[in-house]
Amino acid sequence: MTVYLMAGGGTAGHVNPLLATADRIRERQPDAEVLVLGTAEGLESRLVPQRGYELVTVARLPFPRRPNTDALRFPKRWRATVEEVERILRERHVDAVVGFGGYVAAPAYAAAHRAGLPLVIHEANARPGIANRYGALRTRYVGTVFPGTRLRNGQVVGLPLRREIEALDRFAVRPQALAELGLAEGRPTLLVTGGSLGARRLNEGVSGAVDSVLAAGWQVLHITGDRAPVEDPGLPGYRILTYCDRMDLALSAADLAISRAGSATVSELAALGIPAVFVPYAVGNGEQALNARESVDAGGALLVADADFDAEWVRGPFQRLLDDPALVADMAARMAQTGRRDGADRLVDLVERALREHPAASAAPGADG
Repeated sequence: MTVYLMAGGGTAGHVNPLLATADRIRERQPDAEVLVLGTAEGLESRLVPQRGYELVTVARLPFPRRPNTDALRFPKRWRATVEEVERILRERHVDAVVGFGGYVAAPAYAAAHRAGLPLVIHEANARPGIANRYGALRTRYVGTVFPGTRLRNGQVVGLPLRREIEALDRFAVRPQALAELGLAEGRPTLLVTGGSLGARRLNEGVSGAVDSVLAAGWQVLHITGDRAPVEDPGLPGYRILTYCDRMDLALSAADLAISRAGSATVSELAALGIPAVFVPYAVGNGEQALNARESVDAGGALLVADADFDAEWVRGPFQRLLDDPALVADMAARMAQTGRRDGADRLVDLVERALREHPAASAAPGADG
């Protein structure tokens, strides 16, 4: 029996690909044991047990970014956390560590390296985080989602997708999706989503010009999130949801999307061939604009700065796109060319290769050589 420690958490961007990979390992190796290393505060504290995996927690340990008392305490806390993870590796007889970034990942990378275990890293964003940059110096098994990601030993594997997206035949599901979402057949659908929390700029820009979108013959499925609500004007063809727990149906209904450019959103739209207008989140280190680059360069998406996205832009440049169905169809074909549905399989292939090629494997009793 092979024992895997999956390290990552904090946000859905780390937890969801981790769980998709864990599920694929369990499908391939039913007798494998999968442990997840996370924190008690992160999203993983809820999602991991729900999926049926054991969560092992350590203290949250962010890298210090400025000289202060936390920076002075960091070396001692780092050593203690690495030693704690080493103890977990030893006591649970872990055979391989697979990391997805986040606060717990870096100590797991250090512990795996010190213990001489196979280490595999997955980076979801085009601009890698500090934990994965640290870990990539300690292994040659590094998977990325985007080809432009600058990470040592990186190779493109794609994003491990949720099973309901990976296996989705959106054209077959579309009639059901339209019916359940209260949308009409025979009209193209614009999907607007800023993620579970919503995006105020997207919401205000679309809601302020939705009449022009409807006048162009489109209907709108607007998922607002819970932090930036939109008042429903009661217009036919304008469907507003605060939250959608069946994004597979929303994506099946969509012919075009307006969204942020998180790695999961970009990957899912590309995998399904849904053209998009990406409006990267303006706060952060610019990774969302980089996430969108492959799709934009291929002609499958447009990129609009957050500051430029407003009702005037929707009524102007965007209106010209809505009025050109041939262009939308061409963008869909180009978007599909950048999509990857096999990210989970390709990452697990990399994990299995790391196990096979690890020196301990060739030295095991009965191994060739």
